[in-house]
Amino acid sequence: MVRIPLPPPRPAFLVAHPAHFIALGFGAGLAPAVQGTFGTLVAFPLAWLLYGTPPGVYLAVTALVFAIGVWASAVTGRALGVVDHGSIVIDEVAAFLLVLFFARHTWAMQLAAFLLFRVFDIVKPPPIGAVDARLKSGFGVMFDDILAAAYAIAVLLVLQHVVPW
Repeated sequence: MVRIPLPPPRPAFLVAHPAHFIALGFGAGLAPAVQGTFGTLVAFPLAWLLYGTPPGVYLAVTALVFAIGVWASAVTGRALGVVDHGSIVIDEVAAFLLVLFFARHTWAMQLAAFLLFRVFDIVKPPPIGAVDARLKSGFGVMFDDILAAAYAIAVLLVLQHVVPW
């Protein structure tokens, strides 16, 4: 199935409701193209802030971002008239935060993590594509990206075991 990219909403939409601000990744979803990539980038500074915290705190914050993202995605999808509008990028933020939890703190591994996540998020290998097609809700918007994160984490862990950088 080929998706025709929808234009991002107007900037005023971002601040019309707190859910929109969150779902659009604090503005990253307003990018004129490749909104998912811009949304993924939002996770970097958040992860860097969390790196000094205990692992449980990092994972709790990630789970909170996911939970809030379910709500924000549902509200924003209804307002936009499209459940999984391309401008909704909080799913990429939450999922990539999870990937970064498993990535070594080197620029090379963080770049590898970014590329792996984007590939799996875009290609949507089974069962990600099926989940994306069937779950038309705020949870569905968020969950297919968690599956892409799981693929990226699996490859990243193997890569980190094999490659010393």
